[in-house]
Amino acid sequence: MGKPKRGRDLADNEAQAVTTMLRTSPRKLNLVAAMIRGMEAGRAVTVLEFCRKRIAREVKKTLESAIANAENNHGLDVDRLYVAEASVGKHMVMKRFRPRARGRVGRILKPFSRLRIVVRERAEGA
Repeated sequence: MGKPKRGRDLADNEAQAVTTMLRTSPRKLNLVAAMIRGMEAGRAVTVLEFCRKRIAREVKKTLESAIANAENNHGLDVDRLYVAEASVGKHMVMKRFRPRARGRVGRILKPFSRLRIVVRERAEGA
């Protein structure tokens, strides 16, 4: 007598991977995510490999996880995958303080982000 099984949010030809607590601002992370949106999965991995941004390494890990999920969990063809979505969101913000002149304080915000990558399999004719 448990709860009924929750349905799948994605279509049958899609797989996703989510990473939370990425130590960068969502604005900086979105610059890297925008580079790979709509790109073939294999080409996107290569682009991220040679990207000079620090956070590109974490984006590459997430993309490889989404590709592995597609292959192992959903039986999709790896050669026909492309990045359908790469969405970035806010996570938590660490607040720190730095002493300033005349007894005042400077507030330092250290933001964290979350990244969601959805890969989709192209249709046979496309």
